[in-house]
Amino acid sequence: MGRVQDLFAYRKGFALAMAIFKTTKQFPKEEQYSMTDQIRRSSRSVVVNLTEAYRRRRTLKYFEAKLNDCETELGETQTWIEFAKACEYITEQVYDKLYNDAEEVARLLNMMAKNPRKFM
Repeated sequence: MGRVQDLFAYRKGFALAMAIFKTTKQFPKEEQYSMTDQIRRSSRSVVVNLTEAYRRRRTLKYFEAKLNDCETELGETQTWIEFAKACEYITEQVYDKLYNDAEEVARLLNMMAKNPRKFM
């Protein structure tokens, strides 16, 4: 197996985290230490946990647990995306793009979780 960066889930998750980073640059200053910080951290945690899972994939239970962490962080990210739309920090179009990209990452992570031995 190659590098973690070669995984499609990693590349899609990284792209999502970067899109969120760029989008949140426009959030109000008063959200800097709450919503902005939280959505950036959770979106990055998806990729960070995937990297940890991949690095220690010789242990099936650890790999599966870290994939679970990825899915948990992704769920948090999607919730923050919903808050951003409700607070009118992002448009419906930006919301749809970010949320759909997150759903694609979720499908990829789910596929990995259902077939963990393929990545061992």
